Amino acid sequence: MKKRKQRHDVIRDIVRGNSVRTQRELASLLRDAGFECTQATISRDISDMGLIKSHDGVYVLPEDMRLKRMVAELVEDVQIAGNLVVVKTFSGGAAGVASAIDKANLRGALGTVAGDNCIMIAGKTPEDAERIAVSIEHLCGR
Repeated sequence: MKKRKQRHDVIRDIVRGNSVRTQRELASLLRDAGFECTQATISRDISDMGLIKSHDGVYVLPEDMRLKRMVAELVEDVQIAGNLVVVKTFSGGAAGVASAIDKANLRGALGTVAGDNCIMIAGKTPEDAERIAVSIEHLCGR
């Protein structure tokens, strides 16, 4: 079971960082990450994780679709402070965006604390904070 969870974590990273259009591309990227998988395993993983194809024809995580909508509409600024990421939102938007971030299971994010228009995301390391900030900026379309 541990290997499956690790593979799903890697698939999340791959899908978030690449424009994956086919199971064959996903298999190749998984192989590069050290996972030898059959087409049946990849197909099962796609189903288990609920991956969907975007209007662009690339695989996306369902939780990222929600997060992307919220981030694009509500986030004004993203800053890094050590292992913390500070996200500024429009007034009243922080709680919803923080909840979406928590549900998205961003790698390296330990959790969020939200006020009215500000979110603090604790990363495990400064490198994780950088990766989280880049992910959020990417979702904003910046």
